[in-house]
Amino acid sequence: MNKQKEQDINVTGVVVEALPNTMFRVKLDDTGEETLVYLSGKMRMYRIRVLVGDKVTLKVDPYGGKGRIIKRG
Repeated sequence: MNKQKEQDINVTGVVVEALPNTMFRVKLDDTGEETLVYLSGKMRMYRIRVLVGDKVTLKVDPYGGKGRIIKRG
């Protein structure tokens, strides 16, 4: 479990598009590429809203899977 946490990469980006089922398309600040991400469990549980144009912090899997939004703002 700790190895997985160490391997995840934190990046920031801006929400470009809101998709169904709490999925979002986010443009990354450092590379400029767009990636598909979903909301983390705590953000779903506390119903934190994410809108198009919001600046978010992501945890991205180094193997190229979907990212996870962990923080808004």
